[in-house]
Amino acid sequence: MTITDIAKHVGMTNMTVSRALNKPDKVKPKTREKILAAARELGYVPNAFASHLRSRKNRLIGLVTASVDNPFYSEVIKAISRAAKEHDYTIMLIDTDGSPELEEVAIETLLSYQVAGIILSPVSDAAGYRPAYLDRLRATQLPVVMLDRTLNVPDFSRVVLDNHRAGRLLGELLVKEDIRQVLVLTGPRESRITQHRLAGLKEAYDAVGVPLTLEQRPGDYTLQPAYREMADYLRQDMLPEAVFGFNQLITLGAMRALHDAHIGRADVFVVGVDRLPYADIFDVSVPCAGHDTYRAGHEAFRLLFEQIKDPTAAGREVVISATLIH
Repeated sequence: MTITDIAKHVGMTNMTVSRALNKPDKVKPKTREKILAAARELGYVPNAFASHLRSRKNRLIGLVTASVDNPFYSEVIKAISRAAKEHDYTIMLIDTDGSPELEEVAIETLLSYQVAGIILSPVSDAAGYRPAYLDRLRATQLPVVMLDRTLNVPDFSRVVLDNHRAGRLLGELLVKEDIRQVLVLTGPRESRITQHRLAGLKEAYDAVGVPLTLEQRPGDYTLQPAYREMADYLRQDMLPEAVFGFNQLITLGAMRALHDAHIGRADVFVVGVDRLPYADIFDVSVPCAGHDTYRAGHEAFRLLFEQIKDPTAAGREVVISATLIH
């Protein structure tokens, strides 16, 4: 249904109908009520995008994430959504499901909607990852903030986790627990997040001169690959002193594999990055290096909003520190 359909229905001009819908104070009450009643009857819904094109003012922000089923991003999205509402913005969320092709489509879609800005968590933070859309974003000069995973470029503001500190904190805990052998379930080897967390872990042992036997099994920050790697390790009749999961889904995958192999939690010390969601309900306590994910989302929106208000503002970086939760 369009304004033209309503105008034909009530026998009035398009201009009169448009005024009744958009500037009701400029139309006689009787006329206005007749038009609004017809709009309800016909199921008319305003075209927000067309309205934006007319006004040249968009209240839409794009949010691109590689995995909405990751508990980390669930909290981040909640924070961004709430902050956007406070400033009268609406979020358009696109989940790329870890696909570079879908990420390319997501960026093109958001640019076609002429969004006010984009918060982006790319599918990869590998140093060599250079998506084709990067030049498009630079050319449009659209406000962009990268979150958690970042492209290895100097452009754009970013909100990142202190991944080195997260690895160091858990490494120090493992040293205190007198653990010398660790199975590390990580993201991709080329991921800079993986590399920084791994470096922090090793540094904790090097700092006190304690030897560490470490085996790394890379995955993709999701549950199933971590489950398969943990199960494969156990099938070789090996049992590590400790398992270190590099995010919540990896830790959960490892714990499921241990459970399926009938290995009790007292037999293997499990640690991970960030809290396990709702674990306390089941009396499960896993030591972790936790980040304030809600703050990460809030800061991402704040940086984006600053650039929307002032396109000349210099890019900035906000680092979310890690805290040991034991």
